Amino acid sequence: MSRAPQPFDPAVRGDERLVLDAEAVRAWSARTAEALGRERAAIDAINVFPVADGDTGTNLYLTADAGHRAVEAVFAAPGAAGASAPDTADAVRALAHGALLGARGNSGTILSQLLRGMAAVLADGADGDHLARALDTAAASARAAVAHPEEGTILTVASAAAAGCADGGTLPDVARKAYDGARTALEATPGQLAVLGRAGVVDAGGQGLVAVLGALVETVTGRAPEPLPPSPAVRALPERPGETCGHDGEQGPGYEVLYLLEAEDAAVELLRARLDALGDSLVVVGGDGLWNVHVHVDDAGAAVEAGIEAGRPHRIRVTHFASAGPAPVPDDEAETPAHARGERAQRAVVAVLPGEGLAGLCAEAGATTLQARPGEPPTGDELLDAVRRAHAREVVLLPNDTDLRSAAASAAERARAEGIRVALIPTRAAVQGIAALAVHEPERTFDEDVVAMTAAAGATRYAELAVAARQSFTSAGVCQAGDVLGLIEGDVAVIGQDLTATARTVLDRMLQAGGELVTLVVADSAPPGLADTLEAHVRRGYLAVDTVTYHAGEGAPPLLVGVE
Repeated sequence: MSRAPQPFDPAVRGDERLVLDAEAVRAWSARTAEALGRERAAIDAINVFPVADGDTGTNLYLTADAGHRAVEAVFAAPGAAGASAPDTADAVRALAHGALLGARGNSGTILSQLLRGMAAVLADGADGDHLARALDTAAASARAAVAHPEEGTILTVASAAAAGCADGGTLPDVARKAYDGARTALEATPGQLAVLGRAGVVDAGGQGLVAVLGALVETVTGRAPEPLPPSPAVRALPERPGETCGHDGEQGPGYEVLYLLEAEDAAVELLRARLDALGDSLVVVGGDGLWNVHVHVDDAGAAVEAGIEAGRPHRIRVTHFASAGPAPVPDDEAETPAHARGERAQRAVVAVLPGEGLAGLCAEAGATTLQARPGEPPTGDELLDAVRRAHAREVVLLPNDTDLRSAAASAAERARAEGIRVALIPTRAAVQGIAALAVHEPERTFDEDVVAMTAAAGATRYAELAVAARQSFTSAGVCQAGDVLGLIEGDVAVIGQDLTATARTVLDRMLQAGGELVTLVVADSAPPGLADTLEAHVRRGYLAVDTVTYHAGEGAPPLLVGVE
């Protein structure tokens, strides 16, 4: 029996693709994440520049994985089939945006900018000539994003990839020539950067980029390129006293600071200048109001404050490059908690929370909690007692209620008089406290931890749904007893009759101003299935927004909402 002829597809020739369509972008993103996941340990092992901290492979993998998940979200969106199926522009923009949001470390941040530069060209065309122009744009934009570009790095490899395919050609030809150019440049990096030559390794970020381009070759040709030979293990570094960042004879900054930033272009230019004066390894990528900022500094708090002055920073991460770690504990005391031995912990978080479920959740995260009873806010004495119960030298106090600010300030002052160092973060809602607790890191210095927690809380807009007890005049009009009130930032913004419908309206109003993460805190008194309904509503209408749900139990408002 003869086989029916296959439909002719002008985008495919044998096993090769002639156009990088949306499905090809999807396959490339998956292969990239897979390749970097497979090679991340080897890449980590050779990382010596800009900091010999062994995480370049991991950072590249996490960045690529975030990009791939964003592409998958586009394909999984309701209606993403038939005439509404994603096209190349949808896929490459999702890949670049996901990588921007998930970028980690120096090389991951640069990779996100490379993908962004490619997306700007591939959205207009996806043949070989467009890929060649995309790689050239990517290399130029990545180099422009780095304050002080160094040769012998991922930037050099990106430029060589673009130069190797500058004459264009078919999509498979361009991909192969870009890969060959990148691989040749990678092998030359030890002769361009002294720290690589002394360690006897190639650049880790550059090796990661070669893996990304290898995944592209496999996607468009159907055949994986010959794998790179393994790099030798890095010998003990640094070879000279104080050489920790690849700058000969200099002690590098102690902290890596990263954050997403919502800001205007003019403010970002001023931020670049300020951060460049504070430290090194400065990379600022992004655009259209959303940026990813990476810098190495000694004063992490100043780097975050600069971001606050420029716009709205969030997802703040501060890493200490050479933390000495805690002092060793004698063997016979190793499994006994400090407070059980009568010792004070170094730092604790005290949080006031509505509902036993939410209080229990935060207690599991390490916080000392004080449950707020309906209609009975904690007194100053109760807050002071909670600070004492934390049994720590340093305490971060989260009141999570505007009405508690005065009592919390009084309790903090009294605790300071007892020798406890207390920082009061003026959180106005439980969801702000959750956001602050999520970025709490006891290993950081107290000031750095407080700055990061304050920024996380401040970047979280909040709302609450309540049921009116009586007729009243509100900022949204007159409500009747039994009406559902949607309060945004403390003011009544929506009056409705159905809690679920009112919650959807509140979510839509909050997300009109943007957002990447919605936190839902649902009480036992909420209608069954409320969380599932709202999560589905966010998935349908806001593709790039994630949702997380917590159960507050009894004693909390029906619904609390946070948007970051």
